[in-house]
Amino acid sequence: MPQHGAPAMKKPCSHLEVTEHHRKAPVHPSGHGCMECLKDGGDWVHLRMCLTCGHVGCCDDSPSRHATRHFHASSHPVIKSFEPGEDWAWCFVDEQLVERIPTFPGESPPVHYSAP
Repeated sequence: MPQHGAPAMKKPCSHLEVTEHHRKAPVHPSGHGCMECLKDGGDWVHLRMCLTCGHVGCCDDSPSRHATRHFHASSHPVIKSFEPGEDWAWCFVDEQLVERIPTFPGESPPVHYSAP
């Protein structure tokens, strides 16, 4: 039991546990930019990829926040950064981050894809 004033420890996130240790195959990104922004002529700051289906959406610093909208529409729990050199993942359900996950070729782009 935590002492008075000590922060309670969060229980480990089962979604990130699976992402870190039990994935057997790559997730294929849906494209080289936010799918909805490309369709609607929107703009993005950074990209995120759903580790369930590969949907690429824009981050929460982007005007439309399509990666978060995808989570609310699909309930797919985990995204990873879809930026070069970034291998962190975020679980929307448990609001937990893991700073580095194993990735397969193609799950991180070679360059930052800018909005058109």
